[in-house]
Amino acid sequence: MDLTSVIVNLQQSQVLDSIQIAVARKLLDMQQSQGAAAVKLIQAASDNSSKAGDALVAAATGLGGMVDIYA
Repeated sequence: MDLTSVIVNLQQSQVLDSIQIAVARKLLDMQQSQGAAAVKLIQAASDNSSKAGDALVAAATGLGGMVDIYA
């Protein structure tokens, strides 16, 4: 290999490394954002009264939203 090939390969390697680091940083930012959103959802669920929590469960599962009053 001549010197030119070595330099070109080194530069390509550096570019690929910087791209990989940028992609990894974007993934980390996305994961942090999703984690923060999950924490907010958990906090919002715990801040609501038990009736609001029951309504959320009923809406999510379809259970407990209606009472059968006929015997």
